[in-house]
Amino acid sequence: MKIGLYFGTFNPIHIGHLIIANHLAESSDLDQIWLVVTPQSPFKKKQSLLDNYQRLEMVFRATEDYDKLQPSDIEFSLPQPNYTVNTLAHLQEKYPTHTFSLIMGEDNLKSFHKWKNYHVILDHHDIYVYPRISEGQVKTQFDGHKRIHHINAPIMELSSTFIRQSIKDGINVKPMLPASVWQYIDDMHFYK
Repeated sequence: MKIGLYFGTFNPIHIGHLIIANHLAESSDLDQIWLVVTPQSPFKKKQSLLDNYQRLEMVFRATEDYDKLQPSDIEFSLPQPNYTVNTLAHLQEKYPTHTFSLIMGEDNLKSFHKWKNYHVILDHHDIYVYPRISEGQVKTQFDGHKRIHHINAPIMELSSTFIRQSIKDGINVKPMLPASVWQYIDDMHFYK
């Protein structure tokens, strides 16, 4: 099975995340997309970041109607701080019959050369890159790389930061969130 790993804090998960994940699930050779909730680093306490399991709950609620989208807490049990290369090695050991690929925005590809052991990731894993509006050039070392696949996906400029600030400011963001996620945020009084 070919799995695409879509990492994020998902604080909160919003329709932009779902649109990109579902587009990749439906329009690429990936069998499933796992939305990997990035845990809060014990070394960096961020007030606006909800608890790991609250964010996982939102991802669960957001994906429950999509057969090809799955929430993942795989990084919760790994030592912190964690690096993607370690997560990939752990997943490959745990699921030896699966093939894992990364999903990232074009903006992340620009700094990919700074990731720990990025060359090891590229040697063993495909990367699916979705378009983002951002400044700067993608490193030429990745131009035409056989493992990097640029996906013609909708450009989503919606951000979790914008949603959190809007909620804090009393602005209705209900259309930007899956209904079950909005209900959970509202019931729990998150981000107010």
